[in-house]
This record gives sequence, structure tokens and C-alpha cells, in this order.
Amino acid sequence: MRRWLQISALVSVLASACKVADPPPVTSTWYDGFERDEVGTNYRATGDGYRIRAGQLSAKGAYNRPLWLRKKLPRDVRIEFDAWSTEPRGDIKVELFGDGVSFDPDRGAYMATGYELIFGGWHNSKSIIARLDEHGKDVVARRDVKVVPGKHYHWKIERKGNVVRWYIDDMTKPFLELADPQPLAGPGHEYFGFNNWETDTWFDNVVITPL
Repeated sequence: MRRWLQISALVSVLASACKVADPPPVTSTWYDGFERDEVGTNYRATGDGYRIRAGQLSAKGAYNRPLWLRKKLPRDVRIEFDAWSTEPRGDIKVELFGDGVSFDPDRGAYMATGYELIFGGWHNSKSIIARLDEHGKDVVARRDVKVVPGKHYHWKIERKGNVVRWYIDDMTKPFLELADPQPLAGPGHEYFGFNNWETDTWFDNVVITPL
């Protein structure tokens, strides 16, 4: 039954998405500072939970229904932004190289279509980069750094070749990195998305640069 619901929901979103062509792909440095009242047409919301507040993107209670950027990414890319949570639970989350439409239809087991990067997940107990499944085997993790409520972090995520590297603030070495012998690229793996389960998280000053 759950599988049928997932397929039905995805078909509905795909049908809706096909009605509007995507904006041009990212071919040079692209910036979004969220200085407006609405999320806007560059994004595809697969559920509730995303709002613009005082020039910042709020993500809360989205339950694994991403806000997908509709501009296709280059294969090798750098994505930077500021991110923070107001809660001790942390759980700041994005997806990289997903399909741009998928989401969790029923708050069940969520299978991503790209790489998931989660800072302070599982009640601020660990951070991960996961390939497709945050509960699967293709995961790198650490538990020694916690999200500090209210602290603004600067994230830098890069994919060059087959390695995804994630830096936080002024780190010279990656916070985490994942080497993927079968990199997720091409059709079905071309989009970036903000995601969220329940906590109060925020994003701002997005810069995407082809490498």
C-alpha cells in the first residue's frame, strides 16, 4: 500500500512539473539571497514547510518533502550557503544531485534520489553524508560536533570527480567527505534541494558555482 502511495504521489508531481519548463541550468555563478516575499518560481515545493521570512528561507515541519531548486546543476559544482537551527535538536538537512521532484508521501521510510547531507540529525547526535539512503550502508558519519542553537554556519559543498566534500565555516579539511565509485550524475541526479523533517531551520545567501 505504501509503495502504491509513493508511486501515485510521484506521478502526480511529475505530471504537474511537466507543465512548466525549468529555468535555465546553472552555467555560471548563481546567487539567491531570498530578498523577497515568496519562495518564487525558481523552486519546486513538494510540500508545506517553506517560507520566506525577513530575507531568509525558513524550513520547518516539511517531513522530508524537499524544496527543489529547478535549475539543473553542473556535474562538478560548489554550493555555499548559511544555515542554522534555533533548536537544540539541530537537524539541518539538504540534498544534492537528486531528481528534483521526489518526496516522502507519508512520513515513512524516505529514499532520497541523491546525496543527503545532515548536520546534527537524530536529535543532534550525528552528522552524515548519505548516498540515496540515510539509513543505508553508503554513509559517512561523525558524532563529535553538535549544532549550537542560533549559531549561523557557513556550508561549502563540492563535488569534483567522484568525491563529495563538505566544509563548515573556515575548515581547511572537510567536515565530511564521501567517495562514490558510481557518482550520481545525469538524468535523475541534477538538482539541489533544501529539506527538513521537523525542527526550525534556516538558510540564506546561496551561491552555486560550476567547477
